Amino acid sequence: QVQLVESGGGLVQPGGSLRLSCAASGSIFSIYAMGWYRQAPGKQREVVAAITRGGSPNYADSVKGRFTISRDNAKNTVYLQMNSLKPEDTAVYYCNARYYELGSRYDYWGQGTQVTVSS
Repeated sequence: QVQLVESGGGLVQPGGSLRLSCAASGSIFSIYAMGWYRQAPGKQREVVAAITRGGSPNYADSVKGRFTISRDNAKNTVYLQMNSLKPEDTAVYYCNARYYELGSRYDYWGQGTQVTVSS
C-alpha cells in the first residue's frame, strides 16, 4: 500500500504560480498512474491532471495550457506546476495513486493541500 504526502500549497495572487509535490512511499511508485484532483467548497472532487506509468499526461479542459503534471520515478514524486492561477482554481488539491490488478482498481489518496488564489 502506498502512502502519499502533498506539499506546496498556499496563498497566491491571481496570475501567480505554485508547484505542488506529492511524495510517495511504501510501495513501488512506478506501478501507479498518478493524478491530481481538487475539491472546492460545496463542489464535487474533480480531476485536474493525470499521468500514466509511462509518463503521458492528460488535463482537464479548465487547466490546459496553464498546469503541467510530471513525475520523477527516481524520487517517488509527482508534481503539478500551476501557472496563471485564477480565483476559480482555489480548492484543496489531492494527490491520487491508482493501479489495476486482476480487474480491480485500487485508489490511494493524500491528505490534501490548500491552494487559495486571491488578491
